Amino acid sequence: MSLAKWTVGLMAGMSMLAFAAQANAGEVRVTVAEYSAKTGPYFEAVKKEFEAKNPGITVKFEVVPWDVLLQKLTTDITAGTNADLSIIGTRWLIDFVQQDVAEPLDGYITPEFKGRFIDTFLSPSIMSGKTYGLPIAASARAMYYNKELFEKAGIAKPPATWTELQDDARKIKALGTGAFGFGLQGKEIETDVYYYYAMWSQGAEILNKDGTSGLGTPGALEAAKLYKSMIDEGLTEPGVTSNNREDVQNLFKQGKVGMMITAPFLSNQIKDEAPTLKYGVAAIPAGPTGARGTYGVTDSMIMFKNSKNKDEAWKLMDFLFTTEQRAKFTQGEGFLPVNKEEAKMDYYVNNADLAAFTALLPDARFAPVIPGWEEVAQITSDAMQKIYLGGDPEAGLKDAAAKANAVLKK
Repeated sequence: MSLAKWTVGLMAGMSMLAFAAQANAGEVRVTVAEYSAKTGPYFEAVKKEFEAKNPGITVKFEVVPWDVLLQKLTTDITAGTNADLSIIGTRWLIDFVQQDVAEPLDGYITPEFKGRFIDTFLSPSIMSGKTYGLPIAASARAMYYNKELFEKAGIAKPPATWTELQDDARKIKALGTGAFGFGLQGKEIETDVYYYYAMWSQGAEILNKDGTSGLGTPGALEAAKLYKSMIDEGLTEPGVTSNNREDVQNLFKQGKVGMMITAPFLSNQIKDEAPTLKYGVAAIPAGPTGARGTYGVTDSMIMFKNSKNKDEAWKLMDFLFTTEQRAKFTQGEGFLPVNKEEAKMDYYVNNADLAAFTALLPDARFAPVIPGWEEVAQITSDAMQKIYLGGDPEAGLKDAAAKANAVLKK
């Protein structure tokens, strides 16, 4: 081969490499959590619209089920094969920040952009004065109740306290229709959270002011005794520890549960799957001193520090967090608005179900932003399962508090 031909071939090869690098440089990979059957189609529509508006940038979404998302991210990060962006549970963020894999976004965020958000939902992603994530999904919890069962049992209004809830559950049980008064989940995601509703109403917190576990406090014990007594009295569905959140929600949709606590997305499911069900949404019951609490949840979108296409990735984030895109996603999935302008839309203002959730936000607690939180949450869930199966509440919580404190001291 002549030198000229070799040079031409080399240049052509280099051009191809440059083209390939350029094509790669314009690609934004995103790991997306699967919320429902609507998640994938929403992001497919985003891909088409965004790519049409941004020639030269291609987007690749990978939709991953929630129960394997953290494991997938951990594996990908370790191998260095993670995407540019990902949806995460905000409670995981502190670990990603400590591992130095999350990119601070402050260099991209303008005052106008920051002004789009409701502060309550943006603040959990801010650590040490730096913004590491944007709230892609936000939710709280409230109590759903079956209006038809209430009417049959002669219950005039939803219970304001746990004592009233127990009385109402007894009335529903006494109907003899096979319906259960109170739906109580006992396995998988948020089993610990279902316990916190009662715990917060007893004046206890997940963490004491000194940073130790609140599981060893008198209020935590009263909450555990409350749930155990309801199980023992047959006021809940049988086999509590065999039922996860979706199982209890399905019982409610079938008209078999009088009351349960869950998220706004159940309203959307009822409209789609049980449109004739008559139900209402009310505040989570208060404790003896009037204390109550709901669980505030945000999931965040983060940018990874090792992304080679940060500017393109930010363009996509900016697009996803416009009012129009927020409304499409939020309304499709049944979440609460994180965008101020979106929150003013008739869809939210005139939606009685969502209004009940929004009214509870001043009482919202978020998962503590601490290292090892997932381990502490699992310790709590394990302890509650043992208690629900007949274990001694005092001994179970004492043991759980000791285990949690060992994690918290690390």
